[in-house]
Amino acid sequence: MLMIRAIIRPEKSSKVLKALFEAGYIAVTKIPVVGRGKQRGIKIGDVTYDELPKEMLIMVIKDEDKDFAISTIMEAARSEPKGAFGDGKIFVTSVEEAYTISRGTKEL
Repeated sequence: MLMIRAIIRPEKSSKVLKALFEAGYIAVTKIPVVGRGKQRGIKIGDVTYDELPKEMLIMVIKDEDKDFAISTIMEAARSEPKGAFGDGKIFVTSVEEAYTISRGTKEL
C-alpha cells in the first residue's frame, strides 16, 4: 500500500476531489495547510507573502494504482494549459500497516 499526499491550490480542491471520486478513489482526507515552494512565496510590490494557502489531500492506495492515481491528480490540479508555479507537489510513501479502529482489524 502507498500513501499519496498531494498539496494543491485551494481553488483546485473540488475539481481534484471530483476527479478522484469518479476514478474510484472515495477515501480521501483534506487538510488546509500553508507553505511555500522553491520560489519562496510571492512578492507583490514591497510585500512578500511566504505562507500561501494550499490544500493537502491524503489517500492510501494499492501499489498497482499509483500511476493512475497520480495522473488523475495531476490532470485535475494543473493550471491550464501547461501548468504554473504553485500548482503543487505530490509525495508518495510506503504504508507498512493500517488499522480500522471501529473493528479493531489490521487492513494490510
